[in-house]
Amino acid sequence: MSKHVTARRHTPRSLAALDAPIVALTAYTTPMARLMDPHCDLLLVGDSLGMVVYGMDSTLAVTPEMMIAHGQAVVRGSQRACVAIDLPFGSYQQSPQQAFAVSAEIMAKTGAGCVKLEGGVEMAETVHFLTQRGIPVIGHIGLKPQAVHTHGGFRTVGRGSEAEQVMQDAKAIEAAGAFSIVIESTMEPLAREISETLSVPTIGIGASPACGGQILVGEDMLGLFSDFTPRFVKRFAAIGEQVDKAVAEYAEAVRNRSFPGPEQCVGMPKKES
Repeated sequence: MSKHVTARRHTPRSLAALDAPIVALTAYTTPMARLMDPHCDLLLVGDSLGMVVYGMDSTLAVTPEMMIAHGQAVVRGSQRACVAIDLPFGSYQQSPQQAFAVSAEIMAKTGAGCVKLEGGVEMAETVHFLTQRGIPVIGHIGLKPQAVHTHGGFRTVGRGSEAEQVMQDAKAIEAAGAFSIVIESTMEPLAREISETLSVPTIGIGASPACGGQILVGEDMLGLFSDFTPRFVKRFAAIGEQVDKAVAEYAEAVRNRSFPGPEQCVGMPKKES
C-alpha cells in the first residue's frame, strides 16, 4: 500500500537553523500561497494586505479579524513554509496581556507558526511575555509602517544619531526572545552591522544583502502594480501587464461576440473544422 508523504512544514526552530538565507514573501490568499509555498521558507500574512488587497492608504485600519481570515487562507494553501501573521495596529501595544490574547486567538484559529510585531526597546517586555508563554515571535525594526505618522512617512531610517536607537531596538528584541527580526528600509551599513551583531537571523526588506534572509511583498515582486514601486523592490515578473492585456482581449471578445463560442456552451453544436 502506498503512503501519502506530506511535506514537513518549517517551524521557527528550523528557520533559525537554516544554513542558507531565509526566502520569504508576503501572501494573503490560498491560490498565491500554493504557488509560493514550494519555493519559500516563510510566508508572511502581512498587515500590508490593508494596502495591497483592500486599497487602504496605510496598514492602520487592519483588524485581527482580517488577519485571521487571510491567515486561514494562507495556511490552507501551504504545506512547506512556516506561516507568520502580523499583529495589526492597536491589537498589542496596550499591554503584554493584550498582545498574548490576540496572538493566541490568531494562532489557534489559523494554525500559523508564529506572529510578527513591530517595535524595539518599548516592545521588549511584550516580546518576552509572549515567548515565555509559547508564542514564537518575529520582531520588526527600522521603518515600522504602523508608526508611519511618527516616522514622518515611509522613509529610510538609521541615519546619523538615529542609528544607535535602531541598534538598541535590535538587541532588545533579540534579548527578549524573538527568533528572527525583520529590518525594513534601513541604511545598508547599519543593517549589515545589526545582522553581524545578532545571533538570530535577520530578514531584510530594503536593508542589506548581509541579512540572514530577504522578504518582499509578493505583489510588488510579481509586478502587479504599476503606479508605485519602492526602490528596494526588484520585479521578477510583469504580471500586471499580462493581466491588463488578457482583460482587454476578454473585453473585446465579449463585445464582438466571439466569446463565448460553441466550445464554452453546453447544448450548442460545435463548429466543424
